[in-house]
Amino acid sequence: MLRSFEGFALPKGVSLPLDARSLHLDADVRLCVPDLTELWISELADRLLATRRDLLARTPSEIAAILGRAGECFLERGNLFRLEALELLPSTSGLSPQMARAVLDGMATDWTEDRLSLLLHKELVDPEVLNGFLLRGGREVMAVGPKLTVQVVAGTVPGVSVNALIRSLLVRSPTLLKPGRGDCVLPVLFARALREVDPALADALAVVYWDGRNDSVVDLALEKAEVVTVYGSDETVGDLRNRTPVTARFISYHHRISVGVVGRDAYADAEVDQVADAVARSIGFFDQRGCVSPQVVFTEKGGACSPKAFAQALAAAFERLEVVLPGGHLQVHESSTLHQIRGTAEMMHNRASIEVLHGGDASWTVIYQAEVGPMVSSVGRVIRVCSIEDASELPVFLAPHGPHLQTVGVIGLGARLRDLSRELAHAGVSRVSPFSSVPFPPPWWHHDGGGPLLDLVRWVDLESS
Repeated sequence: MLRSFEGFALPKGVSLPLDARSLHLDADVRLCVPDLTELWISELADRLLATRRDLLARTPSEIAAILGRAGECFLERGNLFRLEALELLPSTSGLSPQMARAVLDGMATDWTEDRLSLLLHKELVDPEVLNGFLLRGGREVMAVGPKLTVQVVAGTVPGVSVNALIRSLLVRSPTLLKPGRGDCVLPVLFARALREVDPALADALAVVYWDGRNDSVVDLALEKAEVVTVYGSDETVGDLRNRTPVTARFISYHHRISVGVVGRDAYADAEVDQVADAVARSIGFFDQRGCVSPQVVFTEKGGACSPKAFAQALAAAFERLEVVLPGGHLQVHESSTLHQIRGTAEMMHNRASIEVLHGGDASWTVIYQAEVGPMVSSVGRVIRVCSIEDASELPVFLAPHGPHLQTVGVIGLGARLRDLSRELAHAGVSRVSPFSSVPFPPPWWHHDGGGPLLDLVRWVDLESS
């Protein structure tokens, strides 16, 4: 049975344009979205701007509590918002039902009042700095949230849009969010949950999907913003950066590359299968679509398990993972890309010390390379396992990719971890994490090297005579 879902959530009293259209995400779900006009988006932005006075009358702690109550709806078993999310996510995101549940649980854990309050304190030390001037480092300063934040978010990983809108509302900024097609469900449902908890705060938020090619609507939205935040490919970020007025601050989260490193000491306190399971889970989560998902795992020689044997153990771990967190549906072009990757690697098998292990109809694929190969994007769950003499070589291998580096998952480095992390930081990496923590960074992580709230606020100094 075909299910329709409205891909928007608007402030009270805002009516949609007369024209609307539908996008079929799969055979089961039809996403209903409005055909936007310049006049409508301009009026919507003005309506959001008018809510700022009410936002400023609330304390950051109060807003965190309200957002937390909305977020907890998605963790409560039997809650209607959670049930609807679990029903729709597999069709709209392409994730398997098991993975959709795991992703929702992982994401929503950070939408609770405790986590959001901790985020405020980790970033701002004292959230009261948003209310007035405080003495900080020998000077009086105040943090001011944007008059309007416009957020354009990719649809690769569901839940990222909710993280984005929570960040701007926490600093008391009215927010216009344009989610990607694969991440429409959660921000819309979150906005609806927020309306039930606090209708006035929900009026400071609009979630609207529109066609990215609607240039006039996009440009008008950008003109109204004080801060523009964009998640997406290098091409998308570059295009919107060029179209954003110079008077607006632009925060970008462009294409990123993450990797892993398995040190020779990884098997001192754990069995090979345990190490392989942790690595496979960090890769398989989000079906490897996340910016934190490793695309290459570098394995040191000289350990109890050789790099080639570890690649074989990793393949077995993917088989086990497929039972509990199966990979999702691949689009036609993704399936074609997967077959090309496998076929190319198999053709090079004899002459390049390459071994290919894969799950057949399941998308997981392990490509073992005796030498370090090119860093390429993957589809599904494709991982390259490369052999290295020593982890200290890693910064040199990664340096050419510095502008796109993000997370390095680690295990088995022992006392070498801190020195290696310092070198990785200079190479461009912004996060070093145990494999077990790779999929879900804490809300206060330095996202791509910046502060999730600090990047949004504008600082004001009060100088005395």
